[in-house]
Amino acid sequence: MAKILRAACMNRCIACYSCMLACARVNRRSFSPKLSAIQIRTTGGLQSRLVADICRGCPDPPCAAACRSGALAPRAGGGVRFKPDKCLGCRDCVGACIAHAIEFDQESRLPVVCIQCGTCTRFCPHNVLSMEESGRG
Repeated sequence: MAKILRAACMNRCIACYSCMLACARVNRRSFSPKLSAIQIRTTGGLQSRLVADICRGCPDPPCAAACRSGALAPRAGGGVRFKPDKCLGCRDCVGACIAHAIEFDQESRLPVVCIQCGTCTRFCPHNVLSMEESGRG
């Protein structure tokens, strides 16, 4: 069964960014957290809470529907598979993502999109993130 990334325990998050760094390092071969498909941020203010901007693993992903080249294809169980060699760099997927979880890397001219690999979960020292069965397909 396919698994989807979840951030159900954000109250444990201390914003160490280990998840972001691991994602960028493994999937983009970069040390820049901006190139991570998961973004940990504050909601603002001195005593605000932290949130994780992540792919929600849509069963019929709008980002894939908006992709005219087939670089993003629906994944069994939710989310997408990314084929960078097919990407046109049009950014249609960025605007189509209902979770606002896709960023665009100006340097590579490719979207930064979560592929539900689970790398971030393995590097989270506080068990904030998990890969859970999607219950679909």
